[in-house]
Amino acid sequence: MTIRLGVIADDFTGATDIAGFLVSNGLSAVQVNGVPEGPLPQADAIVVSLKSRSIPADEAVSMSLAALDALRAAGAERILFKYCSTFDSTPAGNIGPVTDALMAALGADLTVICPSLPVNGRTVYQGHLFVGDVLLSESGMRNHPVTPMTDPNLVRVMEAQSSGRAGVVPFAVIQQGPDATRAALARLAEDGVRYAVLDTLTDVDLTTIGAATVDLPLTTGGSGLGAGVARALATGTDGVQSAPWQPVEGRTVVLSGSCSVMTNAQVAAYRADAPALSVDVDRLVADPDAYRAEVLAWVLAQPAEPAPLVYATAGPDEVSRLQEAHGAAEVSEAVEALFGWLARELSAAGVRRFVVAGGETSGSVTTALGVDGFHVGPQIAPGVPWVRSLDDRTELALKSGNFGDVDFFTRAQA
Repeated sequence: MTIRLGVIADDFTGATDIAGFLVSNGLSAVQVNGVPEGPLPQADAIVVSLKSRSIPADEAVSMSLAALDALRAAGAERILFKYCSTFDSTPAGNIGPVTDALMAALGADLTVICPSLPVNGRTVYQGHLFVGDVLLSESGMRNHPVTPMTDPNLVRVMEAQSSGRAGVVPFAVIQQGPDATRAALARLAEDGVRYAVLDTLTDVDLTTIGAATVDLPLTTGGSGLGAGVARALATGTDGVQSAPWQPVEGRTVVLSGSCSVMTNAQVAAYRADAPALSVDVDRLVADPDAYRAEVLAWVLAQPAEPAPLVYATAGPDEVSRLQEAHGAAEVSEAVEALFGWLARELSAAGVRRFVVAGGETSGSVTTALGVDGFHVGPQIAPGVPWVRSLDDRTELALKSGNFGDVDFFTRAQA
């Protein structure tokens, strides 16, 4: 089977996000975790999930190029670099440096910037990224502890972290269809523009963009772009699985490390009806071994239903206090190490299903569990499918911070 699309995703939840959209739009997809070694599974699309969003830019570039080499060696016909629909990055990177490196490796003179996911309220108009009805800079992302987004203008944001010029293909052009969009891209390339920011307001726009960009060697964007490209590539399958998804047997545990606005609301809603333990970061930093053991004992002492929740989710004020007290990197490393260790111990104790909130947390959990790839199942919410390890032992729902409705944790278990 030809690999029609190779996806390089900069975090684990982003990888499952786009894999779910590929499957629901007509392509078979397998997700592999980390730079693949050896033969790749057979599928229309292979999604390589990296943990490269918040690491030093040179490391992200090296990791992404290694993933590109593996996908090209396996025969991938086109490449999509997937990042978050809120364009999580800083002037230091990593979206710009990785995009530049992939363009150079593929000999691409122009690529597109398309983070939009209208079904989840992420849209672009006149080159500005919106979350719902507010600009990105006015959303909860302005307080992100790692990549605070204070500028909604994707032209400025992209140019600040890359080596070329950016331009916009406006909504009025996108509305005219694939041919007009392709022509606009060609004009930008002739003018020396390297990054074309695509206005996108509706799901129909994504279909147009997918058709207009499907033959580019490299596209970049969110899972919405993946859906549009999948529609352009689909071979007539409807993306519906031949048999219902049957959950694995065993206990479920919910782990939440995201501090997004939506995850805060989801945690608040869930803990009203389920056993929940807030991570005491001060104690964790002071005596990690003793505190980890205490958390593990608490989880195992809870009833199986509803699944117990362990969360480090907190509001901006508490996040700031902890970072000032212990250091931002130290807090993040301690929390992610806790969740990874906890997942490994819980798996050994018979837990088979993990609902995980947060990209960094999802990466820590899957790495600790030794999961090297997934079969992609049905979506719980747009951008969040159930996935099952290739050995059929473990199921996970890996949720980006702002995805899902308030009742997500309960719906995932249903």
